[in-house]
Amino acid sequence: MKTLLLVLLSSLKWGKLATTGGSMLLSLVVYATIWGWRYAAGFIALLFAHEMGHYVAARQRGLNVGAPAFIPFVGAWIALEDQPVDVETEAYVAIASPVVGTIAALAVYLWARSEDSGLLLAISYSGLFLNLFNLLPISPLDGGRVTAVLGPRIWFLGVPILLALMLYRPNPMLIIVVILTVPQLLKAWRYDPKAPENIAYYGVPSQTKLEYGAAYLALAALLAVMTYDVHEMLSRFAHPR
Repeated sequence: MKTLLLVLLSSLKWGKLATTGGSMLLSLVVYATIWGWRYAAGFIALLFAHEMGHYVAARQRGLNVGAPAFIPFVGAWIALEDQPVDVETEAYVAIASPVVGTIAALAVYLWARSEDSGLLLAISYSGLFLNLFNLLPISPLDGGRVTAVLGPRIWFLGVPILLALMLYRPNPMLIIVVILTVPQLLKAWRYDPKAPENIAYYGVPSQTKLEYGAAYLALAALLAVMTYDVHEMLSRFAHPR
C-alpha cells in the first residue's frame, strides 16, 4: 500500500495519464481487498466510462479538461479547466456522463445475461445505480447540472430525495454530497432571474429546455427500471429457489 501511495504521488509529475492510472490502481487495490479484484476491476471500468462521457463532451465543446482521477469510496471526477460559458454547455457536458455510463452498464448487463453470471450482474447493478444516483436533480451532481437548464431553483426538488437517502442508508459519501450541495442551494436561493449575468448564462430557448428535460426524464426512468430489475435478479442469485 505504501508503494502504491508513492506511485500515486509520483505520478503527479508524469502527467494526466499517469495520474489517472495511479489513482485507478490505488482504487483497484482498496476495492479488491473488500470485494475481490474481478468486481473491483469491473466497477472501476464503469466509473471510467462514466467520467469519459464528461471528458469527450467537454472536448467537443472546446473546453480544456483534466484526465479522470479516482479516490476510493468517493468515486471519480474530471476537473474542468475551462468553465462552460452557458447553461446549455454545462448540461451537455453533464448528461454525456450518465448516457455513456448507462450504455456501458447495459452492455455488462447483457453480457451477464448471456453468461448467466452473478458477478457480471452485480457489476452492472453498481454501474446502473451509480448513474441513477448521479441523476438526482441537485448540484453538483450530474442531474443538477442537467436540470439547471430549467433554472437553478429546481435543485430544491432534489433535497427531499437526498434527505430520504440519508435517513435510509446513511454513509460518508452522502455526507460529502450534502456538504457540497449546501453552497449550491444558497446560490439557487439567491438566484435573480432578471440579473444580466443570469440572463446571459441561463437564458436558453424553451425548445432547449424541453429537449434536455425529456432526455433527463427518459434516462432517469430507464435507469430506475433497470436498477430495480437487476436488484431483483441479484436477490434470486443470492437466494436461489
